[in-house]
This record gives sequence, structure tokens and C-alpha cells, in this order.
Amino acid sequence: MVIIFIASRSFGKVVDDGVKILQNVGEVTHNPYGTTLSSSELQDCLKDASAVVLGNDTCDGNVLSSAEKLKVVSRHGVGVDNVDLKAATENGIIVTNTPKVNTTAVAEHAIALMMALLRRVPQANLSMRSKRWEGLKFVGEELSGKKLGLIGLGSIGVEVAKRAKALGLEVIYLRRKRDLVKEKELGLTFKLLDELLKESDILSIHTPLTSETKGMIGKKEIMLMKKGAYIINTARGGIIDTDALIEALKSGHLAGAALDVFDKEPPDFESPIFTMDNVIATPHIGAYTVEVIRLMDLIVAENIAKVLQGEIPENIVNKEVLSKQNLRMRTP
Repeated sequence: MVIIFIASRSFGKVVDDGVKILQNVGEVTHNPYGTTLSSSELQDCLKDASAVVLGNDTCDGNVLSSAEKLKVVSRHGVGVDNVDLKAATENGIIVTNTPKVNTTAVAEHAIALMMALLRRVPQANLSMRSKRWEGLKFVGEELSGKKLGLIGLGSIGVEVAKRAKALGLEVIYLRRKRDLVKEKELGLTFKLLDELLKESDILSIHTPLTSETKGMIGKKEIMLMKKGAYIINTARGGIIDTDALIEALKSGHLAGAALDVFDKEPPDFESPIFTMDNVIATPHIGAYTVEVIRLMDLIVAENIAKVLQGEIPENIVNKEVLSKQNLRMRTP
């Protein structure tokens, strides 16, 4: 019996389109813990599995080398920083993802967080629910006229830039390679990191977590930012030094932060970050819309079905693995 293990906390929870596809190609089993899985927990769950639908679970070399029947890791999302791609390739395991499907949802969430943060919407809502009328306590700031600094100008960064420009923000950006086409098309200005930090009223992170970007916004970088600036992070928690962020928020150097991602997920709820009035936190829901989850479910399931049926799926992240796989192309 072919076993397909669903580790993801979101796959199949909103719609069942993808689950039905998987049930036609194997026996579907589910995450018994209901949380993001550690390396050891995932190892135990994959002992007999031929495929896994992966969320933000730790899929390291120990997992991939011990899962003897595993043929495919299908990431329910875009980022694959939680997967050891080298180990997957060495063990002949295909890794797929769902690129660009969450672009609009994450961009909209970033803009929503900016608006909520500057207008203090969550705090005002809590006040009203406590039957208090405290309008002057929640005097906010307008987005229009502010300068937004984007770290990363991939598909999500571009969509954030479009929406920000429509709201009257000036947009500056940093990416590894300057994009002259997008600069002209959207009216953006390229800046080096130090310049971008010094000029931004709002900093929004839209870059993958890599060895280069891990901790790239630390104490030094935060102190370069304007006093009273804001940080939005819908990318990966590890890009910002959390301790440095907390210090800057406590001191008042930063006016506020809105975070959808954390170093560890679920995070340590004892952290001071969750007691601060100038912080908005959401549980990594940037991509959580009905539209996105339905499409991701379908892509994830189809990728798994193709591998298990001996076909080559789309969206292979580690394409070099194909030389180790006995796959054949079939005409749909």
C-alpha cells in the first residue's frame, strides 16, 4: 500500500479537492500532533510513507536519509528553506513547491498589516470590546506620503509595490540584482541596504530565508532606521534579529512592528513581543485565503500523484534529482 503522509496544518482543512486526488493514488494519513513537526517527529511519521505533504515542518538530512520509501516531498507553500535539498537529491527524493500561487494573498496581507499598524486598528478594537470610548488614545498615521522600503522584489514584492504606489507611498527597494524594467514600469528607486534603511518610514520584508538573509536585519541595521519607523515581516522570522527588534520597540526607536512569521513556529508566547502594544502578530496567515489554499492543495496533490505514477511533476525545486529517478514523461 502506498502511504501519503500529510504533515501540513493547512492542506485539506479548508477544501477537500486535493485530498480526493491523493485518496485515488494511496492511503492518506495525517499529522497526529496537530502542530509543526520537529525532525524526530517527522522521521517517525515517514517510516512507511512514499510521499509527504509538507508544511513548515523540519525536513532535514536525518529525515530524508531515514525515510527509505519516500519518493516525493511536496511543499504546501513556496519556501523550501525547511527542506535539506542536498540531502533530498542525494537520496533520490523529488522536492516540489507551489510557486507564485500566494503572491496576491501575501501582498494584500502585508498592506493590511501596514494599515492596521499605523492606524492602531487592533488596539482600538480591543478598547471598544472592553466598552471604552477612547478615540484620542488611538491617533494614527497615514500611509500616503510615507516612504516604503522593500527588501526583495520578487513576485510578492512587486505586488506590494503596486498597491503601495496606489495608496500614495513612495517606494524604494533592494534586491540582489537591480530591476530596471520594474523601476520604470512602477516608478521605483533602487537603494543599497544602508540607504534603504535610513530613508524608509516603513520597512517590509519580502526575501527568502537563506544563509545570506538570515539575521540580515540586526541591531546595527535597525539603529540605522529612522526613529519612529515601522517594520512589517511576512517573509521569514529568521531574517530579523528578534532580540534587537524587541529592544528597539521597547526604547521607542521603532514605532511599531507587524509580524506574520517567527523564528520558531509556533513561537515562544512568553516572549515580550506578545505583550507590546506597538506590535501586531498574526499566525503565519499571509497565504491563508480560500483561493490560495484551494490552488495550493490541487498543485501539491497533482505533483505527488504524478511522481507516484511515474511521471515528472511540475515545480520541481531540485531538478538535478531527475538523473537519480526512474521517471518517464507521459502525454496527458
